[in-house]
Amino acid sequence: MIKKVNRIVPIVMASVLTTGITGCGGTAASDNIATDNNNATEVSSENTAGFTDKEEEITQTQSTTEETSEDGQTSTEDTDISARGTMPSRHTNENGLPEILGEQDIIEVPERDEVEIPDNEAMEFVRNLELGWNLGNTFEAYDCANSVSDLEYESAWSNAVTTKEMIHTISESGFNTLRIPISWHNHLVDENYTISEDWMKRVQEVVDWALDEDMYVIINIHHDDGPDFIDPTYDNLESSKDFARTIWEQIAGHFADYDERLIFETMNEPRKVGSDIEWWIEDVESDAAKEGLECINEINQTIVDTIRESGGKYNSSRYILVPGYCAKAMYTAIPDFKLPDDDKATADNRLLVSIHEYTPYDFALADESETRSVDDFSIDNVDRTKEIDNFMKDMYDSFISKGVGVVIGEFGARNKNENTEARTEFAAYYTAQARHYGMTAMWWDNNLFEGDNQNFGLLKRSDCTFVYPEIVTQMVYYSRQDK
Repeated sequence: MIKKVNRIVPIVMASVLTTGITGCGGTAASDNIATDNNNATEVSSENTAGFTDKEEEITQTQSTTEETSEDGQTSTEDTDISARGTMPSRHTNENGLPEILGEQDIIEVPERDEVEIPDNEAMEFVRNLELGWNLGNTFEAYDCANSVSDLEYESAWSNAVTTKEMIHTISESGFNTLRIPISWHNHLVDENYTISEDWMKRVQEVVDWALDEDMYVIINIHHDDGPDFIDPTYDNLESSKDFARTIWEQIAGHFADYDERLIFETMNEPRKVGSDIEWWIEDVESDAAKEGLECINEINQTIVDTIRESGGKYNSSRYILVPGYCAKAMYTAIPDFKLPDDDKATADNRLLVSIHEYTPYDFALADESETRSVDDFSIDNVDRTKEIDNFMKDMYDSFISKGVGVVIGEFGARNKNENTEARTEFAAYYTAQARHYGMTAMWWDNNLFEGDNQNFGLLKRSDCTFVYPEIVTQMVYYSRQDK
């Protein structure tokens, strides 16, 4: 049974939902499409590539916090990130929770034995990220047969074009960090890996919208996997490093003067795509595993060096997220994973470990057709909570206790037979545990809600409303600075 405390979000502010948020716009034929967060099937030819009139108007308006240089690049005003408070500009009630989420119960997570979190700038930076939201199934889309231009890819999987209102809604609801997964290989204009100017500008536009909301932003290399791009094998190591170096030279150069609220993530889930160990390594001492682990270390090193050498005001001290093999905790909290040397940085301890954990798998990620799939979760059921406890303790012991920050860049629990109550309790427990161990967690939202899909959606992008505000409320509550 779910344990609850008194209602502490007492009112719904209709004006928050109707002033500058409704009419989210930028949406194609449907909120649902036959795709998951990794693969896309054929999409409707009705997908729209252009922007709405409102979006064009927004595009033409520069924020007062931006400065445009002679070369056309935009940089945000320098901000003292250490002075940030908890949700400083959002509509909150007397308890500090977002009014936009309405009246919700808070699930009680039991008190935990206190652990010591090192007192350094990296730990403070991770704390300030608070809670993250993934703009999933959007800029990382690829292999889309019906997409004929750069900008059409954005809506190919999600059937939604990102709008300023969407980002405002996410910020207003209590998310403090926006992660933007991005694929680049399908937006190159020549064999020298030159990124399309239109694509880069569109990425910049969404980054700027989030920074205007005083959010943190993460951008990365996402689905640029395989022998032609990033492939952690000895045969393709040098070409992989060359691709990664060239792409990151352009990204880091373009955003060189963006302040430290913009975070770079070297790769998404680097792995040997199509191999027997793509997602699961039976023996990390095997030759195949050693190859993948060693090559990923080298590619990470190349990217960190590239970013540090890219010039600008912030790249030499910018925080960089670094994943291990397929970004899983169990292949990161091992001696074979090596954080890159960061001797080119002008500040200490600016590398953060990135992991993705849809844990426990049987509940959070397993397809309902799998015999192991379950749709129940209870804080009182140790069989459901122990995997969360174990991987978080491993990350604490391996990194956090030693002063290295950890970010859970993706997590979530897919909808199974409308098991909202179980998912809500899961969200409360997972977020509370992450913050307890000094980590920040970021929900994977792919704008999917129905059908035989990986339905992780929270925000319905067609009208900027939350389908599951109770889930969001738990995460916001337990990610607050004072929890």
